[in-house]
Parts: sequence; C-alpha cells; structure tokens
Amino acid sequence: MDQNSSGRPPYSPAWGYFALTRLHLFPAGAILVFWPGAWGIMLSARAVGLSPRSVVVQTLVYLVGSTLRHNAACIWNDICDRDFDRQVERSKNRPLACNAVLVTGATVLLLMHVAVCCLMLSLAGPEAFKVGLVGLCIPDFIYPLTKRWTYWPQAWLGLMMTWELLISWISIRGYAQLGALGALFCGGVCWTIYYDTIYACQDRRDDVKAGVKSTALLFGEHVRPILSVFASLFVMSLVYAGRETGAGPLFFAISVAGSATCFAWQLSTMNFDDGDECWRVFKTNGNLVGLLVCAGMTADYVNVI
Repeated sequence: MDQNSSGRPPYSPAWGYFALTRLHLFPAGAILVFWPGAWGIMLSARAVGLSPRSVVVQTLVYLVGSTLRHNAACIWNDICDRDFDRQVERSKNRPLACNAVLVTGATVLLLMHVAVCCLMLSLAGPEAFKVGLVGLCIPDFIYPLTKRWTYWPQAWLGLMMTWELLISWISIRGYAQLGALGALFCGGVCWTIYYDTIYACQDRRDDVKAGVKSTALLFGEHVRPILSVFASLFVMSLVYAGRETGAGPLFFAISVAGSATCFAWQLSTMNFDDGDECWRVFKTNGNLVGLLVCAGMTADYVNVI
C-alpha cells in the first residue's frame, strides 16, 4: 500500500495503531521472544518437579507477557526508526513512516504496554522482577539506537530476545546452575544473530542507502559460513545446558538433533538474495526451531514426572 496522490496515509489511524504492535503478523516475532522464556520454564520444571498445572499456567502467562513486550519493542523501534523506514521499500508504509499515526499517540501506546509489562513482571517474584526491569530499561531501550553506530545490532537484539530466559529461570530456580543458564543465554544470543541476520538480508540494498548498519551488511558474501558458526554455537549451548541439568535422551534427540537438522537444511538450501525466502526462513526459526527445542524439553519433563 502506497500513499495516494493527496499524500494521505494508506490506512486508518485505528489500523495504524494496531499495526504498530505487529499483532497482524502474529505469531511472527512475538514467538521468538516467547521461546527462551518457555525453555527456562521447562528446564526448571524438570529440575524442581514443578506440577503440570503450574507449568501450563506459567507458560500461558509468559506467552501473554512475551506478546506484550514484543508489541512494546516494535512500537519503540518504529518511533526511533521512522526516518530510516521511509527510505526502505519493505518498511516505508509502517504507520509512523507514512504518517498514519502520530508520535504522541505511539508514545502513549508504548507507555501503556510498558506499564502492563511491569505489572506482569511483578508476578514473577522480587528477584525476577528486578532482572526483568533491567531488560526493559537497557537492551529493549538501546536496541533500535544501535543500528546507527555498530554493525552488530543483532547482538543487542539477542540480549533483548533471550532476556525472558533469565526471568523464567530465576523466577523458579533463583540463581541455581548459573553455568547452564549462562550457556543457554549465550546460545540464545547466537540464535538471534542467526535468524535476524537472515531477516536483515531482505533490506541490504536499502539499508546501505539509508545508512542502517547490520550483520547482514557486515558478513556480506560470507554470510552463509559465518551463520553456520552461530548456529553451531547455539546447538553446542543446548548440549552443554542439557548435560549440566541432567537432561535425558528425548531432549538430545528432539531439541539438539532437531534444531541441528533444521539449521543444516536452511543453510544448505536458502538464497540470501531472495527477500521472500529470507522472510520464510526467518519465520521457520520461530515456528519450528524454537518449537523443537521446547518440545524436547517438554518431552524430557513429561518422562520424569
């Protein structure tokens, strides 16, 4: 949808505010925020013998919280990047870029989301609440700005996207087995760099013109072998976390082998110069890779309760 000849936005303000949250694309994006939190729940549930009812309730709460946090992140991203978005073909009709909504209205919507996120964080306990606030105030706030001064905004995004792992783990287990938690957190950052570099490959030409930095531009023609390294690091983090937490064979067969197979298939077949294919593979990471990792953890939990 392009602006018409009168310069009016291509859709109504009501739809513009809805589109700011990216809920029209759900579960894309939001599900990638959710999975690390779900991993923390499932690994912790197995370790402490959490009841199935508690697992289901907490998982649903984290799904809602992840969606709201993703909404807020997208609103803040669009506020910061509205001038860049106008120069990129794929994003030029985002609500703020095409003036469908006002920055003031977007800011109010953002603050409403942040308030609800803080309220939901309070349910996780005092320590997890503090960790969650750090996530909202530092990686979530800083990420959109990093595209201006570093070619590694995807690494900052990785901190943001994986932060719920810390919240869910600390909420249930406190600071137990920090080695496993740290390894899986670093692996989640590597996974984010992997899938968001693929996502950024859609806009490489426009990003050069707009002055936006990304790992997609940094890696250039070497994007495939470099992403192979990040995918391997993620799989290795799963292996280490599984060994440290005493995971059983179902975890290694489904979570580890399943994700490794997906990565091998993606890296061996995808065309990084095809924007539509980049979007499809990006979505596959949320709809399949994250699911497989969680499914293996869930199967392992069910096997021991």
